Amino acid sequence: MTSPVNILVIGGVATGPKTAARLKRIMPQARVTMLDKDSIVSYGACGLPYYVEGVFDNINTLMETPVGVTRTPVFFDKVKGFSVKTRTEALSIDRKNKQVRVRNLDSGEESDLPYDKLVIATGGYPFRPPIPGVDLKNVWFMTHPDDARTLVEEIEAQGLKKAVLVGAGFIGIEMAEALKHRGLDVTVVEMVDQIMPGILDKDVATFAAKHLRAKGVNLVLSERVTAIGGETRAVSVKTDRREIPADLVVIAVGTRPNDRLARSADLDCMARGGILINEYCQTSDPNIYAGGDCVVNRYAGKIAGSRLFVALGSTANKHGRIIANHIAGKATPFAGITCTGIVRAFDFTLGRTGLSEQQARNLNLEIETATWAGPDMPHYMPGSGPFIIKMIASKRDRRLLGVQVAGMGNGAKRIDAAAALILMGGTLDDVSDVDFGYAPPYSPPIDPLATCAHILTNKLDGLAKGISAFEAKPIMDRGDALLLDVRTPQEFAAMQLPYDVVHIPLGALREKAAGLPRDKEILAFCKVSMRGYEAQLILNAAGFDRVRFIEGGIVGWPFEVKMLS
Repeated sequence: MTSPVNILVIGGVATGPKTAARLKRIMPQARVTMLDKDSIVSYGACGLPYYVEGVFDNINTLMETPVGVTRTPVFFDKVKGFSVKTRTEALSIDRKNKQVRVRNLDSGEESDLPYDKLVIATGGYPFRPPIPGVDLKNVWFMTHPDDARTLVEEIEAQGLKKAVLVGAGFIGIEMAEALKHRGLDVTVVEMVDQIMPGILDKDVATFAAKHLRAKGVNLVLSERVTAIGGETRAVSVKTDRREIPADLVVIAVGTRPNDRLARSADLDCMARGGILINEYCQTSDPNIYAGGDCVVNRYAGKIAGSRLFVALGSTANKHGRIIANHIAGKATPFAGITCTGIVRAFDFTLGRTGLSEQQARNLNLEIETATWAGPDMPHYMPGSGPFIIKMIASKRDRRLLGVQVAGMGNGAKRIDAAAALILMGGTLDDVSDVDFGYAPPYSPPIDPLATCAHILTNKLDGLAKGISAFEAKPIMDRGDALLLDVRTPQEFAAMQLPYDVVHIPLGALREKAAGLPRDKEILAFCKVSMRGYEAQLILNAAGFDRVRFIEGGIVGWPFEVKMLS
């Protein structure tokens, strides 16, 4: 009889438990051991901001199964069938002798654990900016249940009122909402000139930032944090331009791949960080696998060139399944990532999948974009929410490259559909052909994602001549175009753009078009710019050849508007 395969898993948060549990299901005779230097394992770190917000009141919920059983070493031994060693740190990997040197953090005792197959699931670590004051009391990094628990305890014990969040990525946005719900004054500082840099394009981010400000979040953009003020505890955050009072600080400036063990074992890693893996999550040593936030992934579209580091729990769990399957002889390759990410920001859903416009341009791809604005359900349905969709496609083959959403409508549904289409190499025609589920409580007859694809197709065909709000604003600021508002008188009386405009309701445009100048560019718009597009076509038919419509209309306008009634 052959000995059972001995599998050692380093890391116990996402990829590690998923790998170990899957292995015991499909290789019940395997000897699987998972170790982690922490005292707790298998927790939902993505739920930390929602505990801070008060969505649930017991931090231990993040360590429980859906039926309320805590995932402890005993649970994994009795229910899942594998051994868990907590408070056990992996120090080094001896690839020649296939063993890992470990230290018991309670006793200090060191020993060697043998393996036939090794899985590195060491995750990522929060980047600690090299600034004075980062180790002061009342400075938090939101990566571990203890971070969220102590933050809530100290808010209540000290009566903390002024929060400054350093970084406007996913965690920064989630924590801004959480702390506002707790009644704190919240300022977000971001060194780039937009929120969610590297995730959303600037136009979509500016639209989202408008909502955050409306909810009372103070956004400080284009300023670099230089220090956290205070002697023993944080009292301020200093930037290169100002000093902001603070009695609590949350630093959320990104995650870095924890690839130390792999590097020390001479496994191939990216120079800027992250373990290199193949489609089966094997490292450069075929007996060693890696997954989760410690690795870099290839882009599913096979066009992004360099490997990408995107820290997501969903990807980490996929890796666990891929690793277990391959060890068990059930090879199922990992297709890669499409950079899908989504976050709730008060009443808004913000999301992105595929390439951003900036990424596509950096790759020298010939692209076209379109922005749609409108409700997620028919206008007569209560609860309908407005939102915008930005779509990016290749001019060469009309392949869908990226989609971003922002607004009150159900953007998650559209992001998920777009992610699937991008993974499968879908085109704009494929978007239109998708048999979306339709009923008034869920969608208009033509789903907004399909409508956006139609706009983009019309632009590529030369029929629609749209211009984004970001392209239009400098033209409007210079006074280089006539602004044509084709909304109804009632709409015009309620809200306007802060510019001089010519107001002609769409129904009167044909008879009044002759009074418009032909020697000046005309930018038409309405509430969402469906009528703006129709105005462009009407004027084109009347011989006007310098007409464009502002995509998204007033609903999708990311800058200030004038509210009149």
